[in-house]
Amino acid sequence: MKRVFFIVLDSVGCGELPDAKAYGDEGANTLGHIWEQEHPALPHMEAMGLGRIPGLSYPVPEVGAGAFGRAAEVSAGKDTTTGHWEMMGLKVVQPFPSYPNGFPPSVISAFEEQIGRKTLGNYPASGTVILDQLGEEHMRTGYPIVYTSADSVFQIACHEDVIPVDELYRMCQIARELLQGEHGVGRVIARPFVGTGKGAFTRTPRRRDFSLEPTGDTLLDVMKANGLYTMGVGKIEDIFCHRGLVESDHAAGNPACVDALLKAMKRDFTGMVFVNLVDFDSIYGHRRDVKGYADALRYFDGRLPEIQSEMTEDDLLLLTADHGCDPVHAGTDHTREYIPILAWKPGMNTLTDLGTRRTYADLAATVAQLFGLSQRFGGESFADKL
Repeated sequence: MKRVFFIVLDSVGCGELPDAKAYGDEGANTLGHIWEQEHPALPHMEAMGLGRIPGLSYPVPEVGAGAFGRAAEVSAGKDTTTGHWEMMGLKVVQPFPSYPNGFPPSVISAFEEQIGRKTLGNYPASGTVILDQLGEEHMRTGYPIVYTSADSVFQIACHEDVIPVDELYRMCQIARELLQGEHGVGRVIARPFVGTGKGAFTRTPRRRDFSLEPTGDTLLDVMKANGLYTMGVGKIEDIFCHRGLVESDHAAGNPACVDALLKAMKRDFTGMVFVNLVDFDSIYGHRRDVKGYADALRYFDGRLPEIQSEMTEDDLLLLTADHGCDPVHAGTDHTREYIPILAWKPGMNTLTDLGTRRTYADLAATVAQLFGLSQRFGGESFADKL
């Protein structure tokens, strides 16, 4: 294999995992519920076998080409960092800490002392709701808004005209250095926003994620160490703390990330482009926007022919997800779900069932085998089935 294009449809889960009840996610099915309510036509993913994945009712064309399946998560958690690390071969045994009652006073006071400001909030909230609750007070006082969710995140929201984005990033770096060990949250997230008042605030594309550094080698590390090209598109560089990447394009939003991928595909290299399409999760899943989610799926499916047309017989396309975020399920947080696997390369003329994979790490094992690497990262490769 010469090139792999690995695309994460962020939060596009495909049905509850056997342990979903322990996470409060019994009955979740992101793709299944979107189909039930909106019936989005996704002909190109359907041709790759989307409707044949258990738990999904999407149409099954008489003629198709590709490989399809789903994978379970063995790591503890249901967040972005956990999902991406496992698909790159790094299992998370101990779940990242979460704070349903807000962060301890000792954490907040240490943070305030280092940034030289008081803070607002410090409770779990929807990222858009909390702006209406505290945005105007933030503008009056200049105090950053700190909040969390059911996920392991320390989020800092600042109006771009009150606290410049570079200063917000500096605050996030301070928080990241503080939040280690016992309070080592998966991500510190910068949430810049603009607007004139309640009901008119909107978040900007200059979000940044400050993740914990991976605790072991990932597929990206191994590929780079072996002289293979690795490129991250979107927030991939943030999730892996720039580790294992030769190059990055921090494009913001699904359309820009697809454009960045297509630009990269015109280059000659041996290796992998790793893409995260965040809009499914951040704009539609967390905001419980079923129609918007369905439209985003239609948009991506409509661009698949562009991606496929840039591929050669030595290339492979992998589509998957990192967790669920069912907009029909109760709450606004991620959901503990299987992730879909769709694979395609030029010359395929049949459909292959990859079955239910034991771990997301089967994706890392597969890419490793395709590039002749010995590591399998605790997963089982399906390369021989492609």
